[in-house]
Amino acid sequence: MIRVIKFEKDNCAPCNMVSEFLDNKGVTYEKVNPFENPEVAMQFRVRSVPTVIVTKGNEEVRRIIGFKPEELLAISALQ
Repeated sequence: MIRVIKFEKDNCAPCNMVSEFLDNKGVTYEKVNPFENPEVAMQFRVRSVPTVIVTKGNEEVRRIIGFKPEELLAISALQ
């Protein structure tokens, strides 16, 4: 099963752009604020926001840092 996790911060313009893009493409994802959940951010080695991580099972299959529409579009094809 594919799991999409989006690491974001409130009031972050690029984070909002990624959310809007994923929402418009119908992508289901979990939101995690790494400042409020540092243990999750450390588990996935997230160092900046926005970061989108796609996992299959327990394995990371894709990581996108920043707003990159072409790469984000590929996520919608996975679901």
